[in-house]
Amino acid sequence: MTNRQGRTPAEAPRRTDARLNRERLVAAAREVFAEAGPGASLNEIARRAGVGPGTLYRHFPHRSALLTAVLGDRIETLGAHAERLLASENADDALAEWLRAFLTHARVNQGMGSALLMESAGQLGFDCHRRIQDMAAGLLSRAQQHGTARVDLTADDLLQLVVGIALSTARSERSGQPELLLDLVLDAVHGAPRRGK
Repeated sequence: MTNRQGRTPAEAPRRTDARLNRERLVAAAREVFAEAGPGASLNEIARRAGVGPGTLYRHFPHRSALLTAVLGDRIETLGAHAERLLASENADDALAEWLRAFLTHARVNQGMGSALLMESAGQLGFDCHRRIQDMAAGLLSRAQQHGTARVDLTADDLLQLVVGIALSTARSERSGQPELLLDLVLDAVHGAPRRGK
């Protein structure tokens, strides 16, 4: 027996189960890759997601497919956060909050291994760098329009500074160092230009 869309009644719950399994696998993979890097056990990811290895491989036939899904999920989360912050009242606070989220993103992804991330990025269906640059540009432009961020700063400059913090503190044992360095960058964002002096 089929419904108007030509599906049997059992198909809808199966599709819901498959979607939920995929979401659980991506969530578990985010955690496990963040803890153990890109070479983390796929069996551990399946275990944490509460599914068998066969279910993992049905959704993600190879490791790079799972890395691609995790990277895409992280960028979409970062984008949704930027959208919410664009509607917030304080442009400076919004920019600072998003840059903190981006620093976390950059530190976690740097730990996953740049080669695998570059391999995955081409499979996402969008340009990761461009998407992140657009997020930063929207928030920075808003702070500049409010007159609180220096006008000679570009989104690309700001992203390079934050990525530099992520890379330079990847193996740092100093607690709070990334946040301290980001605070210094934020002080510079609101400081007066020194060029030509």
